[in-house]
Amino acid sequence: MRPTLPDPLLSALSALLSTRIGLHFPKERWGDLERGIAAAAPALGMRDTASCAQRLLSAPLTHREIEILASHLTVGETYFFREPRSLDLFEQHILPALLQARARDARRLRIWCAGCCTGEEPYSIAMLLDRLIPEHEAWHVTLLATDINPAFLRKAAAGEYGDWSFRATPDWIRARYFKRKRDGRYELHSRIRKKVTFSYLNLAEDVYPSLSNNTNAMDVIFCRNVLMYFTAERISAVIGQLYRSLADGGWLIVSPAETSSVLFSRFARVEFAGTTVYRKSVDAPAPYFSRPVPTPAAEPEAWRPLPLPQALPDVAAAPAPRDVAPHGTATPAQAARDCANRGRLDEAAAWCREAIAADKLNPAGYYLLATVQQEQAQNAAAMQSLQRALYLDPDFVLAHFALGNLCRSQGRQREAQRHFEHAQALLKTHLPDEILPESEGLSAGRLGEIIASVQSSLPRAAAGG
Repeated sequence: MRPTLPDPLLSALSALLSTRIGLHFPKERWGDLERGIAAAAPALGMRDTASCAQRLLSAPLTHREIEILASHLTVGETYFFREPRSLDLFEQHILPALLQARARDARRLRIWCAGCCTGEEPYSIAMLLDRLIPEHEAWHVTLLATDINPAFLRKAAAGEYGDWSFRATPDWIRARYFKRKRDGRYELHSRIRKKVTFSYLNLAEDVYPSLSNNTNAMDVIFCRNVLMYFTAERISAVIGQLYRSLADGGWLIVSPAETSSVLFSRFARVEFAGTTVYRKSVDAPAPYFSRPVPTPAAEPEAWRPLPLPQALPDVAAAPAPRDVAPHGTATPAQAARDCANRGRLDEAAAWCREAIAADKLNPAGYYLLATVQQEQAQNAAAMQSLQRALYLDPDFVLAHFALGNLCRSQGRQREAQRHFEHAQALLKTHLPDEILPESEGLSAGRLGEIIASVQSSLPRAAAGG
């Protein structure tokens, strides 16, 4: 399609989308940009493409406008077990090494699908985990799936798919994990659906890694067929944030078309069986410590996974905690965040308790402890810590948001909705650009948009009160 809108208008639209959503539309793709704006115009209440473009440029984009634009300017084309080589590497080598290492301690595993589209990728990973993790109840597995398109997220959470989503999938996958409905579509078993947490996240704008949105200390990040939409500058920034979101020794998996020795220079490049993945160095700088923090005794190894090829270094080789001199003016809270972002949760919890002991009336220490406890699958303790934070400060917005997410993860949708509504009411007392305390850079307006997106995914009965 040859664009018909004036070049200055298309150039301004391209710059706006790059800044606010991270989508890259160079001049050679202005035809695609105009086509997407034309498709979005009716949903935005505009009579034609030109008036829609002018409206978008006349005022800051709203959350609803970003949702609509994302749904018309990104491709929702995916299917189960897409790009099988990287999934094979994950299944046969990366995952067994992680399970072997974690069987000796906390039995925790954290995976993030960034740009999850309609859910086929995270659900494929959930099926692999279902097959390969013994004693599921003994493991605490986080499988986070995020996307900028709420319509995609709602479809993903529903877990219903047509034949086209299985075009490269063995028949036994459908037989084992899906139930055929009367309309011919396939419904994913709830046991697999419950393994995935879907959440709205804009890779171009939002804060990550962050304890507040659970994007910290990831063992594996899948970010496939996402970076290709961004400008080179945006790609570099996103890769840097993904690097920081990984635990020491963590893995980043991108699509074959997105590999680059320049862009991923901070990572160790690992090639195996024709597939390239990236690993965060296990020799990352140590966190702030003024004294050693005790760690629990290791548990016995539970099972033996496939042997690792020499190309993949042992995941268990991450450095042990060590006693180093205090760095600058590091506080216990800063040390706790640093440890949590590296996946050293026992140490993080110890620093949280030290922060609380130093200032028992500060709700921030209890909130930070709650985020760590939730990662440790100590949900009852996390609930208690959040309640203590709210006792000290009933207007602590992030604590209400965290309680809502905690209730939602436990299926307590009505309670979750009440906490989200309370948080939204409190946000009205803040300016949209105001950075919220303990949020690591999250603004009040952005949190309001995130909560609105979460609320839209709640069941209607819960959303209706």
